[in-house]
Amino acid sequence: MSKIKRIGVFTSGGDAPGMNAAVRAVVRSCIYYGKRVFGIYRGYDGMIQNDIEELGARSVSHIIQRGGTILKSSRSDEFRTQEGRKKAFENLKSHGIDALVAIGGDGTFAGLNVFYNEFKMPSICIPGTIDNDLPGTDYTVGYDTATNTAVEAIDKIRDTALSHNRLFFIEVMGRDSGQIAINSGLAGGAVQILVPEEHTTIDEIIAKLDQTSKNDKKSSLVVVAEGGKSGSALEIARQVKEKFNYFETKVTILGHLQRGGSPSYFDRVLASKFGVAAVEGILRGEKNAMLGMKGSTMVFNSFEDMKKMSPDIDHESLRISKIISI
Repeated sequence: MSKIKRIGVFTSGGDAPGMNAAVRAVVRSCIYYGKRVFGIYRGYDGMIQNDIEELGARSVSHIIQRGGTILKSSRSDEFRTQEGRKKAFENLKSHGIDALVAIGGDGTFAGLNVFYNEFKMPSICIPGTIDNDLPGTDYTVGYDTATNTAVEAIDKIRDTALSHNRLFFIEVMGRDSGQIAINSGLAGGAVQILVPEEHTTIDEIIAKLDQTSKNDKKSSLVVVAEGGKSGSALEIARQVKEKFNYFETKVTILGHLQRGGSPSYFDRVLASKFGVAAVEGILRGEKNAMLGMKGSTMVFNSFEDMKKMSPDIDHESLRISKIISI
């Protein structure tokens, strides 16, 4: 514990509700254990530009309920170069920073793994992404809030669908993962859920819609993950409309609406637990690892192990949705 004196914390990649709660937990845990803590603004780009300042306990007051990230976030092409990473390391050392806590997704972790291999600075990553698409953890910070946001939108769209005998295709985030689509679709009563992990043909979509119309269904909702193999919601709706005209067809794309908003209680608690665990892990010698929550147990997944793992899809929820969407 005595070897680590100063810890840097930053957020990187897409923002996720709960990131501020994680930053708050990291900062206050450092202070609790007598360590100095530095906020690195704008992720890896800020690290290269030396946009770094020391934080105190009051620096993170009144942020636990805020969406986004007070430390800001950005992409950094320069960090992909060895020269950029060397400049980032020199800036960190100029502040005496000897360990890092990153909050982000797979791109953040990949960059930090390269950085650790080059400079051996102890680093722990907190999984913060609305897509819940990282192996080694049941939940990522931001997923619960984003899914609840999608469900609230789906509920409101259903009111309009019922009023006008409409078929709505609702596109949610999930370029490589259908987690938001699966669980918001199940919770929102969608007749079909289209995800990147499964390929559903247009004919299969129409067959399902035809079945429900024969069951005297007055409206239908289809939830589409943006990275689905069947195409975008707009493209699917166009093809369906050409062959199936029982309903008036509409499309709603939720987009970045899902990233914003005050984090749910679950994301605030999860982020707080991750923040404390990250600092305590670094102080007892953990390094080059991603935190995860498996069941009720906090685990550290080494980056080398992470490379061999694949994220799980919620097949059971997808199965259940197919049974009850008649």
